[in-house]
This record gives sequence, structure tokens and C-alpha cells, in this order.
Amino acid sequence: MMEVSPLSIILVKSDSKGDRLLFRYPFQVQETIQTPSKVRKNLYAFQGLEETIQSAVIVSTSNISKGTITGFSDEVLSSLFAVKTDLCNKKFELKVNDVRFVSHPTLIQLKNKQADKDDSGIMLINIVFALSALASHSVVRCYHDLSQRIGIILRHEEKRCGYISEQTLSMMSSHDEDPTNNGSAFQNILERCNLANNIKKIYEDLCSDGVVSVRINRWIGLSFCLPQKAHQWHLRGQIVEPEDIDRCIQALRPYHSLLLLHPVEHLIQYTCLDSSPSLEKLLAQYSPMKNLQTLAADSDLTLAQIFELSAHLVYWAKATVIFPVCGTNKYVISPRAPLNHNSPLIEKFNRLFPGCHLIQIINEFSVPTSLHSKLNPLCKTTLESSLAKYIIWMLQHHLLLQLHTYIEYMPTENGSSGSKSLKKCGKTPSPRASSVLSASYPEVARTESESGTSTVSEAPDLIKQLNLENVSFASTDDDKHDYQEELLLDFPDEERSQIFKIPATNTPDDLKLFARLCRKRYFEGTHHVEEIMYLENLRRSQLTQLLDKFRDVLITYDSEDPAIAMFSWNS
Repeated sequence: MMEVSPLSIILVKSDSKGDRLLFRYPFQVQETIQTPSKVRKNLYAFQGLEETIQSAVIVSTSNISKGTITGFSDEVLSSLFAVKTDLCNKKFELKVNDVRFVSHPTLIQLKNKQADKDDSGIMLINIVFALSALASHSVVRCYHDLSQRIGIILRHEEKRCGYISEQTLSMMSSHDEDPTNNGSAFQNILERCNLANNIKKIYEDLCSDGVVSVRINRWIGLSFCLPQKAHQWHLRGQIVEPEDIDRCIQALRPYHSLLLLHPVEHLIQYTCLDSSPSLEKLLAQYSPMKNLQTLAADSDLTLAQIFELSAHLVYWAKATVIFPVCGTNKYVISPRAPLNHNSPLIEKFNRLFPGCHLIQIINEFSVPTSLHSKLNPLCKTTLESSLAKYIIWMLQHHLLLQLHTYIEYMPTENGSSGSKSLKKCGKTPSPRASSVLSASYPEVARTESESGTSTVSEAPDLIKQLNLENVSFASTDDDKHDYQEELLLDFPDEERSQIFKIPATNTPDDLKLFARLCRKRYFEGTHHVEEIMYLENLRRSQLTQLLDKFRDVLITYDSEDPAIAMFSWNS
């Protein structure tokens, strides 16, 4: 997309000998527009920069042609980007018509003139990215970051071996050999100069998949990811902003899992140079059936390290976040899954799994279906069967959505009034409940501890405040009713009357668990079952039985987890 890919990369230098555009790529489509020359009253008058720009820039609605910039002469670009010292080492941004130029001008101390105290030993190097003016702010920030990184590398290489001095001298010689300025100088530079080839490689990587991997001067590796471009290959053109990825990573929890979008062997080969040993450990123990907490234990890494590595893989479009593949998971066909008869995914699936047809397999998930219902009860391998491989492949290609069960507390026809609603309505709670209701009940806030584990900020423990933990079940109906009243003391009268009609309230443990989960606001439709199980250390059977016993006041529905919905392509 034009708003994401660069239109051109321009290299400009400025030193005591003057400023010069050394290289630009692409240069094959450069057009020179002849404009009528202005008659000057004084033949010896100096033509200022403003006048030069006005005479050289096309008076047109667009300076973009065939995916690159046009209408700017080399002299104009050189004058624009050979900025003053005050503008160096900071973000530089300039918009001309429908083109936006972004860079980070860098001052470099020349190696062979380090002893000089004047400006003759200082050179300005500016790597400028020309973008469409429609590019978003996040795209502009990414290109500025890339320009800054390149500047830092060039400054380091000049200090180490005089790399910039050598490259600029070679480029200047090529320009002097071609005074006609018809474009052949850039071709000669591309054949002679390593830096020019690096710029070409950076441009091609940004335009292809948005992932840059190049070694400047065959020495320092430059790795860069443009997420707005990098995620398009698996999300079919959807623009993923870095802010979206940050929100997803912040919502990452130990019960989530990673789903690699490439085979493990491919990622090991891709990261073989200067790769992190921790990443190699993670890949060695990777499985989409493991949650991040289990993966950390198996990899002998801390949970914080696993989170950081997961964020890295997600940002670089090498993985997405899912819930671990298990038998209780419920899946349904994605509403935007490309499953027409001409879809290339059908042929790809058939090649990978001979004898199986994608349409036949995915048809089983036309309605929300759990994996347990598709497994053969006599099969000892359970999810280690071919079904798991099909599910993983379809998740990698965003053909399936995972649905989670959310719970809504609905004690009356109008829903839940809650203790706060009582105050709004002007109702006065009972004297015994007033002290309890004066306590605040914060929303469930998940934070990461220093070890990276997920915790939940506990609401005030009302049961302990009321000293009900050790209350034994009374033998008489009156005492039993008092016990129920104590447990539900902070519930509105209308809600308590509905809850008392449920037979499960006669069981102390069930009523305690129900009241505790209600007070912690798990039944407001914002926490799915898997999250409640993790945060409250409950077994699925405990929560399932509770939902069944209190089904008169609890309703359930299936929905996608919003924390990872951005990777579903249909969001």
C-alpha cells in the first residue's frame, strides 16, 4: 500500500565543501521537468533557495508517479535536506504537496580529521524517506526510527574504519564522471558502493514484506520491522498499528499461548545469526498446546522472559496469540474466511494433508463446536491426533475463531441492580450492611509482578469481615436462613429473594463461591471462564457445576476474547 511503503530513499551529505545529493533509490523513473526560466533584472543576482524550489518543483496536484516521487531535481532535494546544525540529531519532517519527507539528520566526525577543531572535520549525513502525505503518524514514527538507526550505524562505522569518508568519496567521483546528470551516475554508484546497495536492499525489503535485514558495511546488522506492512501477509491487507500490538501484549496473560505462523525449523534458521539463547530455548519447547506459564517452566525461563520473547515474535509477524489448543476449546468458522472453490488455501491444505479436503474438515465447525465432541472416545492419543494438526493449520490461516464462555449475572428481569445502584436510587441499606457497603469494590485489575506472574487485585473479603468462614451449617431452617442472609448481606433485597429460591443456596460451599465471584465482578460479562479459572485457581468442573446450579440467575454466552481479537482478521 502506498501509504505504508516508501516512495524513495535519498542520501544527502553536507560538509565544508558544500552539500550534495549522493544517491537516491529508485532512480530509474526520475523525470526532469523543464519549466520556463524567469528573466532576472540583474544577470549577476543570486538565486535564493526559495526561488530555486519554486522553479524546480512541478506546479501540479501530485508529485507521485508510478510509485515514486517526481518533480524534484537533485539540487532541490540537496538544498532541502542539507539542514543546519540546529536541526541535526532530531526528527526532521517536511511536507511538499502530497509527499512527506522524514529523516533524522546525523552529524559525523570524520575519522581522518578527528584532530581538526573546525567544521572541516564534521559531515552531515541525512537518510531521507519519501512517503505519501497520507501516511499515518505511526508509520512516520517508524520511518524516523529507521533513519535514526541507520545514522547511528554510519557514525559508528566512520569512527571504526572511515566507512562514510570512503563511500562519499566514491559517490562524488561517480557524479564528477557524469556531469550530464542523466542518471548513469546512480547506476555506477550502485555498482561501486556498498552503502548504495544497502539502501537498495532496505527499500526493497520495506516494499516487499516490511522486514529489513541487512548488514551495513558487511559488519553491523540492521534489523527493522514495519508492522503495518509485516502483518499484511497473514491478515490479508489489514493494517496493524504498533499501538494495537502494544495493547495486545499488555493483555497477554500466563494462560495464553503462542501460535507460530512459520515452522519452527524456519524460525530457527531465520534467527540463527546473533539470536538470543532464550529464544532458542523457547522454540525448542514450543507447542501451541502449552500455555505461556507451562512454556516458561519447560524452557527454564522466567515468565517475564517468555512475555518479552512473545512480544518480539508477535511484533515481527512470526506468531500470534491464542488460547492453548485443548479439548474444551470451542471453535467456529471465521465470518470472513476465504473458502470459495477457487481459494488457494484449499489446494494448500490438500497438499499438506493428502486424502483430506479442507471444506469437509471445516464444515464440522459451521456452528460453535468443542473439540471434545469431535474426538473418538476410544482414541488414546486425544488431541495428539490429526484433528489437532488441522485445527492448528486453520488457526494459522485465520479460518477459525475460538469462542469463550462469558457469564452475566441476571437475578431479575431488569438485570442486576448492585449495591451501588441502591445508593443511586436513594435506598438505605440495613444497619448491619452499612459498614460493609461503605467499602469500595475495585474492578478486577490484572498486573504483572516482578516475576511476570499474573495477579488479581482482591476486593475486600466480606466473608472474613463478617467472620463467616468458620460458620457451621445450622440444623434449623431459621438458622439456615440467617446463614444465607449473612453471606448475601450486601446484596439488594430483591436479588436475595431470587437467589434464595435456588436449591444450591442450601449448600454452604456453593453459596460462598457464588457470592465471592459475584463480589469480584466476574459475572458482568467481562471475564470468560478460562480467565476466571486461572485468576481464582478453580477447576473447570467446579465452575461448570456452579453455573449449572445457579442457572436461574446466571446466563452464559459465547464470544471471542477481545484481548486477542486483533489477530482474527475479522475484527
